[in-house]
Amino acid sequence: MNHLILYCRPGFEPECAAEINDLATQAGVPGYSKTSRGDGYVVYVCHAADGASLIMKLLVFSQLIFVRQWFASPGLIEGLPASDRITPLLEQMRGFPQCGELMIETADTNEAKELAGFCRKFTSPCAQQLRKAGILSAKRTEKLPRLHLFFLSSERVYLGVSYPGNHARDEMGIPRLKFPAAAPSRSTLKLDEAFLHFLTETQRERLLEPGMRSVDLGAAPGGWTWQLVKRHLQVVAVDNGPMAESLMDSGLVTHVREDGFRFQPQRSVQWMVCDMADQPSKVAKHMALWLQQGWSERIIFNLKLPMKKRYLAVCECQDLIRELLGQAGVTYQLDLKQLYHDREEVTGYLRRA
Repeated sequence: MNHLILYCRPGFEPECAAEINDLATQAGVPGYSKTSRGDGYVVYVCHAADGASLIMKLLVFSQLIFVRQWFASPGLIEGLPASDRITPLLEQMRGFPQCGELMIETADTNEAKELAGFCRKFTSPCAQQLRKAGILSAKRTEKLPRLHLFFLSSERVYLGVSYPGNHARDEMGIPRLKFPAAAPSRSTLKLDEAFLHFLTETQRERLLEPGMRSVDLGAAPGGWTWQLVKRHLQVVAVDNGPMAESLMDSGLVTHVREDGFRFQPQRSVQWMVCDMADQPSKVAKHMALWLQQGWSERIIFNLKLPMKKRYLAVCECQDLIRELLGQAGVTYQLDLKQLYHDREEVTGYLRRA
């Protein structure tokens, strides 16, 4: 399989392509990207016949920033007949490994959403035929590869596989989160998704215990603070703007009217979160300072990206954090991801190693 299919946020195809071009080149698997802005996906075509499968074995999905989901494919299948789409697909699957689950997906675009009804109707008969042919296991299991059908239209589809433990958990790489009516802003979903993405269930139970201390920089009106209060953490909410009264009534929030870049905690905390809108390099530098000074054990933050050269801006922030913490002798771990609920931004998770 020499086609690597990568889903991304529509409009971020250039960033997704730049990232996979860099990583594939570093991994020694040359190729080129095919993109069209707004399509919501990128195709990386490898020169080697098995290049896509090799990339997926060499790279770790969780370390990709702009990629929501990926799979290796032999290429685009066109002209599927409406009378029988499954037979041509079965012919293309000769030599495929047995798979433990089936994902029938589309890009995250308004045009692709028109295929949702077709995909729902197609899923059950397709799965039945795949099980009958032995391509899909009788019972769903995450121990086997996952089979992907990525439809561009009812007649055009990319078919392929991803490997156990090295792909997004959710269909299309999109977690289905419901906006809590009590939260003061929709930004609350970004921190909710960040906790789900960066922490395992066991880590969430251990690292987000009731009574832990936290700081929210740029907190008003309290979307991110709401997620901390929901988990019964004590929160110092730093912002010159007003906080939602419901949060202040919780008894867990102390509101400090101060610039988030000037605030220094009186004692160290377990968590600092930051959704301040400023230059990404300024935010990155401030996050490094908080970790270097030992003011917080763990930090989740957003980097608001410029309109152009967004991938370069992210790389520069990574380099800046590496330089500042390296000079201070601090060993650390940094994960970055453009989450589904992010817009022109990426989310980071920084902590000491």
